[in-house]
Amino acid sequence: MAEADACARRVERLRSLMAERGYDAAVLRNNADLRWLTGAERTFDDEVAHTAFVTGDRLWLHTDSRYFGTFQDRLGEDTCWQIDMDVIDPADWVAERVVETRSRVVAVEDSCDLAFFDAFNAACSSASVACLMPRLHGDVATLRIVKDSEEIELMRHAQGITDAAFEHICGYIRPGLTEQQIRLELESYMFANGADALSFPSIIATGSNGANPHAQPGETVVQRGDLIVMDYGAGYRDYHSDMTRTVCVGEPSQEQRHVYGVVRKAHEACAAAAKAGCIGRDIHQIAVDVISDAGYGDYFKHGLGHGVGLEIHELPGFGRLYDKEIPAGSVVTIEPGIYLPGKFGIRLEDCGLVSEEGYRPFTHASHELRVVGCC
Repeated sequence: MAEADACARRVERLRSLMAERGYDAAVLRNNADLRWLTGAERTFDDEVAHTAFVTGDRLWLHTDSRYFGTFQDRLGEDTCWQIDMDVIDPADWVAERVVETRSRVVAVEDSCDLAFFDAFNAACSSASVACLMPRLHGDVATLRIVKDSEEIELMRHAQGITDAAFEHICGYIRPGLTEQQIRLELESYMFANGADALSFPSIIATGSNGANPHAQPGETVVQRGDLIVMDYGAGYRDYHSDMTRTVCVGEPSQEQRHVYGVVRKAHEACAAAAKAGCIGRDIHQIAVDVISDAGYGDYFKHGLGHGVGLEIHELPGFGRLYDKEIPAGSVVTIEPGIYLPGKFGIRLEDCGLVSEEGYRPFTHASHELRVVGCC
């Protein structure tokens, strides 16, 4: 269970936003937002099975029988959340709360699908209730940008598992293994050493497969001289980590060392410039400039970095379209890459905290090009 005081502060941040906007209530269905507000660890999965109704002085949570007992265990008897598993359509349940609280401006989370929104509107009409239904345009996701101390420590812990997995897998890789075998060993190590989830399906891409930034591991066999791109992360108590390292099986060629050096230079230039108040796309442009000046501008097309937290991709970001300031307390990745079709790919990624003083990586693995599989 997350710290009750931390969750209470998160609820108050939402209520302050509601008061500022003139909302009587807010309806939330996004699992990450619900986990953030309730603190119910390891309760949510991929199903949209829960609905929260938040007012200035009360908190309701509707779920079903598959999750009800877990919520009770996680939140305890003294929880401020009124939890039920009534057999009722979620839209009708929300309409009942609107009637009960006489709410007239009910903000609906914009991640709710259109079917729910239409059903909620119809349920209110059936109950002869008239209310405004403005959308929460990513407002809770924006509140989640600045991490509190509990969230930061959970992500540091997750990254510690991820770093340890890198050291382990470097000792395991050798010519003749397949990408899938490496993936299995890597993920098994993380689960055996404290991870309770994967942040995402691991990317293991050897040789020319590495030129596809999100290649899926398959039966390709590792050869001596291959570069292997490994992008992966451990999950811990619902929070994520994320890192990428590119290793070489045996001694790298002159071209491989040169391109790796360009990617490393871009990464470290961006990390040196990132601090609270910077504009996301400005940091991205630094990577573009370094890579373009080296003659590889056509081979770096993805965004430089994304926010990490309860979701592996969340706000804010170091992307070419992100024109907002990055506040202190954000956790963002830096991951430039160069991808040469038919040859190889190289990416170097850290995950870290943006502070007033600068960028503070959670990742501890060296930026040196690691040579593996030589024994």
